[in-house]
Amino acid sequence: MRRRVPPARSGKQRVRTTTRRASPRSVTYSAALVAVPKSGDWVKLLLAVLAAVLVVAVVVVLVRRLRAADRTAATPAPRDPFAPEDSTAGDPRALRAGDMVEYLGERLFVRGSLRLSEGGYSWSEHFLDPMEDTGEGRRWLSVEEDPTLEVVLWSAYTGDELTPSRPTLTVQGVAYHRSEHGTASYRSEGTTGLGATGRMEYADYDGPGGRSLAFERFFGDQGRGSWEASLGERVADGTLTIYPGSGT
Repeated sequence: MRRRVPPARSGKQRVRTTTRRASPRSVTYSAALVAVPKSGDWVKLLLAVLAAVLVVAVVVVLVRRLRAADRTAATPAPRDPFAPEDSTAGDPRALRAGDMVEYLGERLFVRGSLRLSEGGYSWSEHFLDPMEDTGEGRRWLSVEEDPTLEVVLWSAYTGDELTPSRPTLTVQGVAYHRSEHGTASYRSEGTTGLGATGRMEYADYDGPGGRSLAFERFFGDQGRGSWEASLGERVADGTLTIYPGSGT
């Protein structure tokens, strides 16, 4: 019987390979190691978030302030429609030596001013010199706020001797009633015929139709001087125009 010879094996051999499956636990652990950032990354991320929040807060504050400013600008504060500083004729409270005023067609120069004060109250008197001699004698303009602005044009009284000895005085048929009496300090500017500073006594009388009667005397080295009487008329709004001097 012929014996069969098994075929010879080739030089190549099949290599059996095996693949080891990773366990679920090991896969989860590896993923966790990849996903978790380092501690330094956490700090950077936190700083980035804080910076973004800060920028948003600053923008919100700026927007609110701009809106508030727009509302304030759109709503002007209430103003007095008769405020003297808004008058096209000028503000009598700003009068000073060197200015010129025009009243009822007459122009007068401000030669000097007295700034008077009593306690916390103050007022001014401005001595006037007309451009043309009208024969009306010495005149001046008083400016005070009590509480509204009051401007009075005064002329020297040239009648019989008159003193503020009674509460009611009748001058040229007009009855005047005493309203104020006191003393004040003054500061002189320009030409007034007085010293740079001093004290004076006054007595004011009110009459009908905006008329006034005033008495003044100034203290000197010889004591109190003589009373000087003046008659005044209130200057109506819009009748006085102020022309500031070149030095104003």
